[in-house]
This record gives sequence, C-alpha cells and structure tokens, in this order.
Amino acid sequence: MGTLEEPSRPVLKRLPAPVARRRLSAQAGLREVMGQFATGVTVLTAGGERAHGMTANAVTSVSLEPPMVLCCVSRAARMHEAIVTAGSYAVTVLASDQKDLAKYFADWRRPAGIAQFDSVDWTAGPQTGAPLLDGALAWLECELAEVYEGGDHSIFLGKVVASCRGTAQDSLVFYSGGYHQIDGRIRASA
Repeated sequence: MGTLEEPSRPVLKRLPAPVARRRLSAQAGLREVMGQFATGVTVLTAGGERAHGMTANAVTSVSLEPPMVLCCVSRAARMHEAIVTAGSYAVTVLASDQKDLAKYFADWRRPAGIAQFDSVDWTAGPQTGAPLLDGALAWLECELAEVYEGGDHSIFLGKVVASCRGTAQDSLVFYSGGYHQIDGRIRASA
C-alpha cells in the first residue's frame, strides 16, 4: 500500500497582493467581490392579495431535516411585503433557456400584482398558491417559518412543504454581472 507524498511546497504561501484599483465604496466593493461568486438564478414568488415575483440569487438550502431554505430580500422591495402578507413563498430554479424570465422579473417596470404573470406560463403551487414558472429545473414551496434582520434585507427562513424536479437539464447562473449557462451533463472534476 502506497503512502501519500507531502507536497514539495505549500499550495498557497500567502495571500496575493491586491491589484491596484480605484477605490470603491464599501457597498460597491462588496457588490464587485460577490459578483465573482457564481450562483444559480431563481424567481421568488408569493401568491395571495399581494402576488409578486422577483429574480433572486440569494437563496440557499439550510436543513434537510426538517427541509428548510432561506431567501434574502431587501426590506424596500415589493417582494418583502408580498412574502410577509402571504406567509409563504415559492422558489423557481431557472433553466438555461430562461434568461428572459430572469430579466423580466428583475425589471421594476413590469406590471404590479398578479398582472405581472399574465405574459408568462405558470401554475399555482398546490400548497401555497404561489406562481410556479413553467419550464424550470425545479420548484420549492415554503411556509414562512422565521424572519431575521440582515442589515437592509430580511432573511426569510422557509419550511419546504413541496418540491419538484423539472425536466430541464441545463442551469442558468449569474456570474460577474451577467447570465451564463451550465450544461447539466458536466460532472464534478476530481
């Protein structure tokens, strides 16, 4: 049986020297740095009297038992009030060919309320009534479990009450200020 060899030099000796750049405000600097973190793209939706949808990438799983996910929403966004009023929300995980949906639900000029869903194909979630957008990779429906303050955002912790995987294969991701496609056949490298 062989032994593992010690590397001849450390992989990272020290942090790299910062690149000379113009000075950014703390907010702009954080936005630029976090833009280097590739994320999936989702549309959050809430049903009910204040039905609304919003493109979001601040979504993550929290727990498998019980199944929970969270999303972060600006307290100034219409989506914030929609989730609080409904007491639930849904997450549609967008497929690579749904960039137009991502842009549509990121555009504040779209119609308000349920009318914003008139130009898209969707189904009411069986548990929450929140719109689930057709053609996606996956959907989650969540009952609002907790709300936490997070600076100028609220962190909505949701208990997953329904989930479903779609037939789409390729993922839409957001990276460095733009949308990109990830082929679902790509396998993890060793």
